[in-house]
Amino acid sequence: MMIFARQDAVTSGARVPARWALASLSLSMLLSSLGTSIANVGLPTLAQAFNASFQEVQWIVLAYLLAITTLIVGVGRLGDIAGRRRLLLAGIFLFTLASAFGGLAPTLWLLIGARAVQGIGAAIMMALAMALVGETVAKEKTGSAMGLLGTMSAIGTALGPSLGGILIAGSGWRAIFLINVPLSIVTLLLAYRTLPIDTQAPKTGRAGFDIAGTLLLALTLAAYALAMTIGRGRFGPLNTALLLAAVFGVGLFVRIEMRAASPLIRLTMFFDPRLSAGLAMSTLVSTVMMATLVVGPFYLSRGLGLNGVLVGIVLSVGPLVAALAGMPAGRIADRFGTERMTIVGLTAIAVGCLALSLLPAMPGVVAGYIAPIVVITCGYALFQTANNTAIMTDINPDQKGVISGMLNLSRNLGLITGASVMGAVFALGSATIDITTAHAEAVAKGMRITFAVAAFLMVGAIVIAVKGQAAAIRGSPAADVS
Repeated sequence: MMIFARQDAVTSGARVPARWALASLSLSMLLSSLGTSIANVGLPTLAQAFNASFQEVQWIVLAYLLAITTLIVGVGRLGDIAGRRRLLLAGIFLFTLASAFGGLAPTLWLLIGARAVQGIGAAIMMALAMALVGETVAKEKTGSAMGLLGTMSAIGTALGPSLGGILIAGSGWRAIFLINVPLSIVTLLLAYRTLPIDTQAPKTGRAGFDIAGTLLLALTLAAYALAMTIGRGRFGPLNTALLLAAVFGVGLFVRIEMRAASPLIRLTMFFDPRLSAGLAMSTLVSTVMMATLVVGPFYLSRGLGLNGVLVGIVLSVGPLVAALAGMPAGRIADRFGTERMTIVGLTAIAVGCLALSLLPAMPGVVAGYIAPIVVITCGYALFQTANNTAIMTDINPDQKGVISGMLNLSRNLGLITGASVMGAVFALGSATIDITTAHAEAVAKGMRITFAVAAFLMVGAIVIAVKGQAAAIRGSPAADVS
């Protein structure tokens, strides 16, 4: 991490090496991703502890994800107005308190409430950690810093299930929430001591923050997220109504933002081809990556007949590769350029998806599944680092928070969409009513069709990348992000 020691972070008159400031941002990303994955493994235990149904305990996960998805753009914009450092410190503090309260919650619904508050803290941490990179490291090392943040996020995602299982077995379910408390305190102290102080004074008044737009966007995103997640795979009348409400909300949001004196999102920023293309590609890539998490377990267990232990080991390959590839991907992006590496990353994902769609031609779990997953994951690490760096470099300083929030939002929307849409493609491709009892041949067919669709989506992402880069070279009107 010596490569990041470009400048000193000035806090309260002290001069601290910038690598420690970057360490605090990395821990923020680790905690927010750990908060997502560590709770999943505890759902069966929590259902027993509170004598609750699966539909009830799944809100422990859903409340956290909804809070992040609905608020991440708003908190990013608030950081631009009120100061990113001070808001990040508040977010870490909120995450710490909510983790403690969740671990001590006496009822299920108090635990769900704590998880929602924890999600608010996580949204702040995710949006502002990325936004603060530009104030922490040299411009030529931005890719390496983004790669490190991606690595820490992947480590948190990969560590959650195993750490959660160990804590539940040794100390009970409360430990999976309480473990965040000491880690968050360390992160808070490190961020307080090392992050550069905010140079701007907090703005006051309603004109500085678009309250109406923020609330409407949150409600719209909540409607979409619920439409894609409730119903356990069945898209019924309630899902349709929520989706229509989300579509109506988007139209109303655009209308409000066009008239707002200080809009949450300046719609003219989408005239920037790099930004609009980057957000679209991020959504498509996340949709495809979610397919590996949705389809993989069924194929490994039903299609290949692996037992639970082996399924867990094979599924851990993807997060492990993502964790290992993050930093090298950042250095590669810094050296060879973000535009070129974005296309290389997308191409690698497309090749891996194509290989998975041709599974029968490559028998065996290593050649037929693990090798393509490694290619996909390496491509994802390279794409994510290059795309994030391209978007977050050379933007107006007072828009870093909101653009970082939009980038994280595009990823979350892709994951939510992927869980629903790619899961539906898998079920249709398998031609089986209940996928949990499907024959191996049906599951393999569903796998091939799903990843053929995924490869097609990646071809679309490559087209978007090429067109976006060509438009930027031609000098298309840049976004007014001031």
